[in-house]
Amino acid sequence: MSDCPMCSRWDDDADLRIIELSHSYVTLNRDQYFPGYTLLFTKMHATELFHLDRDVLAALMEEVSTVAQALYNVYAPAKINYELLGNMVPHIHWHIVPRFSSEPLWPRPIWAEPHDELFLPQDEYRQRIEIIRSAII
Repeated sequence: MSDCPMCSRWDDDADLRIIELSHSYVTLNRDQYFPGYTLLFTKMHATELFHLDRDVLAALMEEVSTVAQALYNVYAPAKINYELLGNMVPHIHWHIVPRFSSEPLWPRPIWAEPHDELFLPQDEYRQRIEIIRSAII
């Protein structure tokens, strides 16, 4: 879909690419206020899980779980949050966010209140991406 920002995100944010999986793309979120905050989005444009073939849906959920486990192994958080909303960007995508009990927003959702975005130097993005990618492969 030409006006969908998620459909072009893999190309638009090439510097944040973690890995291409069979049914999804995985990128680091530019705002790293929550360390390891990752996005996983479907390669094909779809807005609802029930729009997907059962086999694709099952494989996609395995990909979500694989990325979550990698983030858990890398960051050792108290909890992994999975957000699949799509109200603002109607394209199936998960916000997969390691959460820590030491955070100012714990245990509330990441959108409970505004926070200052945390942008990293490019080499720190590359380091996080490589560590996460290595944990997925």
